[in-house]
Amino acid sequence: MRPDIEYTCREIDTTDWKEIPVEYGAEILKIRVPPDCAIIGMKEIPVLTDPQAAYQEALSQPIGCPPLAEIIRGKGKPAAELMAAVTVSDITRPVPYRGENGLLRPLLNRLEAAGISRKNIEIVIGNGMHRPSTAAERLEMFGEDIIRDYRMIDHDCEDTDSLAFIGRSETGGNVFVNSAFFRADIRIATGLVESHFMAGLSGGRKAICPGLVDKRTIEKFHSPAFLESPFAQNLILQRNPCHEESLAIARTVGVDFIVNATLDRDMYLTGVFAGDLEAAHKAASDLIRDYVSVPVEREYDIILTHGSYVGRNHYQAVKAAHNALPAIRKGGVMIIATDNRDAEPIGGPEYKSLLHMLKIQGGDHYMQMIEAPGWRFTKDQWEPEMWAKVFRKIDEERFFYCTHTIPREDYCMIPGQCGLDFLDEGWRDPVQAVREMVENALRFAVADYRKKGLEPAVAFIREGPYTIPYLATGKA
Repeated sequence: MRPDIEYTCREIDTTDWKEIPVEYGAEILKIRVPPDCAIIGMKEIPVLTDPQAAYQEALSQPIGCPPLAEIIRGKGKPAAELMAAVTVSDITRPVPYRGENGLLRPLLNRLEAAGISRKNIEIVIGNGMHRPSTAAERLEMFGEDIIRDYRMIDHDCEDTDSLAFIGRSETGGNVFVNSAFFRADIRIATGLVESHFMAGLSGGRKAICPGLVDKRTIEKFHSPAFLESPFAQNLILQRNPCHEESLAIARTVGVDFIVNATLDRDMYLTGVFAGDLEAAHKAASDLIRDYVSVPVEREYDIILTHGSYVGRNHYQAVKAAHNALPAIRKGGVMIIATDNRDAEPIGGPEYKSLLHMLKIQGGDHYMQMIEAPGWRFTKDQWEPEMWAKVFRKIDEERFFYCTHTIPREDYCMIPGQCGLDFLDEGWRDPVQAVREMVENALRFAVADYRKKGLEPAVAFIREGPYTIPYLATGKA
């Protein structure tokens, strides 16, 4: 631990501090926080006690379109001759695909019951621009039976031989899409509907764009022209350029049916929405928007949050930091705990390079760089752009990043304070190490305010990136 941090932390008496549970991957950190620390959390929502029955009911009574069997009969040739493609999310989304209570098996059973041969069903993992799935990830996501019984492929946005040109979208762009999905007679999109910090909400049309499109289309979807729009925000669809582009492309591709799920804060099933691409997605979005929106009456000086499931690497952890912004005072302190358990705990090589540029140049200069006329769009440039939004509101040195998976030498490319600076040398247990990082970072931040004669307002965002706080009154 840095001597100045150790000295400052000793000044804080935590006798009356309370203990709260903070999610860290599959573990729970027991963190001591000031007694008046506010808890910002989602509303309670009933979970579905019988997921199997919920899937069957949703498939039997779809929203805005006929059931699958009727759609299949309308294709104009025998069901046994039809090809079906089902696109699924990758490991970065906690979609409940696997097992008896999973989404995928009931859907596939319906296709086969309607006469489609199992050998004519293909599952396409919609990676967008993410890396391909690993064998272990497929097993975790889908289960051994699905992997054994069905053909499964990864989408590759840079493999031109696997893409089909299908014309121009309503927004004027050329559309290239995964050819295995497009050539199918029955096209089905699955996924999770949750808040999304660019597209408003995930699910529905996002399974196609960016999930199954080419690199150029993804670059447009993630361009500064889109992401700097004030409407490219959580829970906003109207006038959101990311949503409009995604929907236009999904319409051009043509989706026969969707199956989307919604989850509560503990990842239990709260809803199944099957049917028309737009109508079923709207129904799921209405539920989620009401559930995850949390009004706060003030901005806080110190925010503690976590990466939850999605924060499996630094690339994805930006969602937790970005989504906390409405609750933090400008110039405040943010502390994030996140288990970067991915095979690439920071992200891919392009992301690392761009993130380092952000750290060296700062947010304003980074934006000037990627918006310059001669700039060549680079893979993953949008996530440092989202980090830049974080550092427009808080200073980099007031952002503390706590994980046990990134070695100290790699923090040279990561904006913010290294969580290891708040840790005594010689630690062994990762969970206890991160608990110590977070608690010491919090004590250090509180002490810093008290030195200025201020008692900081502290808040914890219970569900991390899945809670969407908004300022319900004027700024504090």
